[in-house]
Amino acid sequence: MAATLRIQSDWSQALRRDEGEAWLSCRSPGKPTLYGSLTRRGLSTEGVPDIAASEGFVVREVTKKSILISCPHENVSTKFLAPYTTFCRIHQKSITCLDISSGGGLGVSTSTDGTMKIWQAANGEIRRLLEGHVYDVNCCRFFPSGLVVLSGGMDAQLKIWSAEDASCVVTFKGHKGGILDTAIVDRGRNVLSCSRDGTARLWDCGKSACLGVITDCGSPVNGIAVGTADNSLNLGTPEKAPSEREIGTEGKILLLAREDKKLQGVGLQSRQPVFLFIGSDAFNCCTFLSSTYILAGTQDGNIYQLDVRNTNIPIQVIHRSGAPVLSLLPYRDGFIASQGDGTCFVVQQDLDYVLDLTEADCDPVYKVASWEKQIYTCCRDGIVRRYQLSDL
Repeated sequence: MAATLRIQSDWSQALRRDEGEAWLSCRSPGKPTLYGSLTRRGLSTEGVPDIAASEGFVVREVTKKSILISCPHENVSTKFLAPYTTFCRIHQKSITCLDISSGGGLGVSTSTDGTMKIWQAANGEIRRLLEGHVYDVNCCRFFPSGLVVLSGGMDAQLKIWSAEDASCVVTFKGHKGGILDTAIVDRGRNVLSCSRDGTARLWDCGKSACLGVITDCGSPVNGIAVGTADNSLNLGTPEKAPSEREIGTEGKILLLAREDKKLQGVGLQSRQPVFLFIGSDAFNCCTFLSSTYILAGTQDGNIYQLDVRNTNIPIQVIHRSGAPVLSLLPYRDGFIASQGDGTCFVVQQDLDYVLDLTEADCDPVYKVASWEKQIYTCCRDGIVRRYQLSDL
């Protein structure tokens, strides 16, 4: 794996002052880490800081919220981006999950303070409190309409809420353990959940009933993702005819990120196994990049990119640190990943540098959501950060 550049988490504050300094490092596997620093020498005529780097590092570009640094010796470049805005008042404690509505207007988040809240994405102003789960809520997401929220909790319940009046319209019961992740099929007539109980289930929202257990793998399922499968993939055939209440399951594959170091692909309609990939550690999260390419992240910091048509050998394994990979999100022609050491980074095919979303200081970044050029992260430090990728 290529070298990794790191920067002091509060570099943008540190470099606001004249003579302000921030540390840098470049770590390459099997070599001593190169340490350096940035120093502010003043302001340019455009009001942008004039920043100099110590030996071994080069400052390629500076704006008010970003700095592009190279380490020529290791042939690596990273653009560090400071948050455009931060929301500190949504929750009192660690924020474990968040999502942004399809129109970009609303956010929803869950916290270890025991609450789930809907807020305005522009300013973090709280609009609704969603109350009804017993114990902590683990996951929350908007339906494609942006008007309805799906949540799963430690109470093994899956709930659907109106974002407009905060009423809980449906509660699904059936799991025997806490719900760890959810997915929505197409427009949301059917939804999926996975749990500590080792199962993934398909639910009918209209009749608030379980349409079936998609798989029971005997190990907690930490994350799921649903996607349209490549035409060449054999998804198997269902043993019995699917219920007419099953909407949009045909041609779909369900990914399961499992605690027992396995990443599994299952035909959503057929319930038949499609592939099983064994990784280096427990899988925490997974996502589709396309109908052929998938990503999955492990507890020991590996991000596997696989081709669903042949999962024997990964296309690539990205490893930036040994911290758990907690969240993966497809973004444009690449992805965003967040880790347990506070790092959050964006990889794009056409960029010769990695984009690092900074400020979380060693606190896990649990989840990432995006809307157009805005990226939102939630963190153990109780802060929602919003980054503006205007210059990508």
